[in-house]
Amino acid sequence: MLGLAMRAGKLVTGEELTLKEIRRNKARLVLIAADAGKNTHKNISDKCTYYKIPYNDRLTALEIGGAIGKPRMVIGILDGGFAKKIGELIQG
Repeated sequence: MLGLAMRAGKLVTGEELTLKEIRRNKARLVLIAADAGKNTHKNISDKCTYYKIPYNDRLTALEIGGAIGKPRMVIGILDGGFAKKIGELIQG
């Protein structure tokens, strides 16, 4: 599902681009790698909490990178439909 969102252009990758979309209130769901650094995790989760954007930190960087084809610690999903489905799949 992450790969589909990537190909559809409904995904931003990397800490800086994701923060930019969080501030613009365009991100619908943010994924933070479970093995991301403490500063990265705190920075992104605090922004998500402030802007009331859901985030999830269950996936590892390897799982995220394998799904989108790039090694990344943080990604933001910009489409509501993709965000809802990805969130459901991650929750189990």
